[in-house]
Amino acid sequence: MDQRSLNLREYVLPLWRWWWLLLASTLVATVSSAMATLRQPPIYRTHATVMVGSVIENRNPNANEVWLGQQLATTYADIAQREPVRRAAMANLGLSALPEYSVRVVPNTQLIEITVTDTSPERAQAVANELANQLIAISPTAPGGTEQKRQAFIEQQLTDLEVKIRETQEEIERKQAELANLFSARQIADTQTQIAGLQNKLNTLQSNYAALLANTQRGARNTLTVIEPAVLPTEPVGPNKVAIILLAAAIGFALAAGTAYLLDYLDDTLKNPDDIRQITNLITLGAVPHLGRAISSYEELIATNEGRSPGAEAFRVLRTNLQFAGIDRPLRTLLVSSPAPHEGKSLVVANLAVAFAQMGQRVIVVDTDLHRPRQHRLFGLPNNAGLTTALLTAQPATDGLLQETKVEGLRVLTSGPLPPNPAELLGSARMRELVQALSAQADIVLFDSPPVTALADAAILGSQMDGVLLVISAGQTRREMARRTMAALERVRARVVGAVLNRLPAQGAGYGYYYYYYYYDHYGYYSGDGTEPTPVRDRRRRRVRRTETQKAGVS
Repeated sequence: MDQRSLNLREYVLPLWRWWWLLLASTLVATVSSAMATLRQPPIYRTHATVMVGSVIENRNPNANEVWLGQQLATTYADIAQREPVRRAAMANLGLSALPEYSVRVVPNTQLIEITVTDTSPERAQAVANELANQLIAISPTAPGGTEQKRQAFIEQQLTDLEVKIRETQEEIERKQAELANLFSARQIADTQTQIAGLQNKLNTLQSNYAALLANTQRGARNTLTVIEPAVLPTEPVGPNKVAIILLAAAIGFALAAGTAYLLDYLDDTLKNPDDIRQITNLITLGAVPHLGRAISSYEELIATNEGRSPGAEAFRVLRTNLQFAGIDRPLRTLLVSSPAPHEGKSLVVANLAVAFAQMGQRVIVVDTDLHRPRQHRLFGLPNNAGLTTALLTAQPATDGLLQETKVEGLRVLTSGPLPPNPAELLGSARMRELVQALSAQADIVLFDSPPVTALADAAILGSQMDGVLLVISAGQTRREMARRTMAALERVRARVVGAVLNRLPAQGAGYGYYYYYYYYDHYGYYSGDGTEPTPVRDRRRRRVRRTETQKAGVS
């Protein structure tokens, strides 16, 4: 597994651990948005277009006319959204409120576009047309009684003038044609005089026509004309229900993912081997899956399972790794402790002892937890006499105190009666003599001690042991507790050989797969079939050859 895969897995693990939160949040967002969206009625949209002025009717419009029309269009677009126009439109349509609408000027034109959106297509059409009518009503082009009659009179006068102008022009052309055929000077002079009189008449008629035209709407710049009335929409434009539901689902997932990363950031517990190595600088020698139930008797010990269950295999792997950890300095006495209470150290001790005994080694378990002893319960043994009984004698001895178990080669020294001064007993010279006596009777002696940060007992015992194994409960042991534990053990110069990650989730966050793959690929401590991996085997062979070479040199 390369580094990039590991980094990617670290980013994915919080999402995998909180998969139920992601699923629940996404489902809630999807279902709620679907229920709300499916109830929404369809939305229809239509628009009406109004033109300001009549520049398009002018064959040669100038820039000033175009600019003025655009400015007027901007003004009318703003007026269309004002309250007087809204109230007038509502009054004419008999509505208490207008649907949503917008008014905009088409860029670089004199066109005003009124867009209305409503759940009723008929109402959308009526409102769009009525808003256009209200704009026309406030413009100079608005129809009225007196103004309409005045405009009609002017139009009639213009029509008459147009007829007279046309007749005068024809008369001038006829006189000019006659002039070409005359030879008499008198007739030519009379005809020219008549043409001049007709030309003056034409000029007068044209002047009158221009004066009347200025009072009409022909060619006016401040006029409004509906060039595209609103039509009845037939196809809804929204809502896009599928897009809304998918967007809600994406938002729900994103919020849940953010929450998952926030919870993971705020979570200061140790959850995987990387966390343990970062905080304590210890290698994780084993990972014990979460058993899912409390174990209180020998029959329920996982390591007694002769099969290949994940729990039993985990303790066999831990046993193998401890043997490799003790190649340079054998672990005859091993203290098993934890940073805080209720992290499963007693259960780890019992199962590890069974795993060592199953490979033919002589194993002794000593319950040095003189506050809350548990080994006698796990193995179903009486606790009338034990460790405290041996320490109270002048010459500490274990005769008659070591109790046989159902596992061949495994004996247990229970705690015995609980004393009022456990720390003094465990730190006494008698305790050190007892440790030496026990190590002489077994291949390995496992000591179950109280938590390091709770009492001084573990630190006192740690200085007397060949090694200390820390039990870290996945997702329970806090980083600060682990730091304090390492500081306490370092002060007494205890040799901490490694850690075991207990109660590792077998499913959910996938730490089991991550742990086994990570350590097999990077450290080579063990293989899946229980054989020595190549890196460990080669390292062991090199140490054996180095030892043999040194012996040969001495001899």
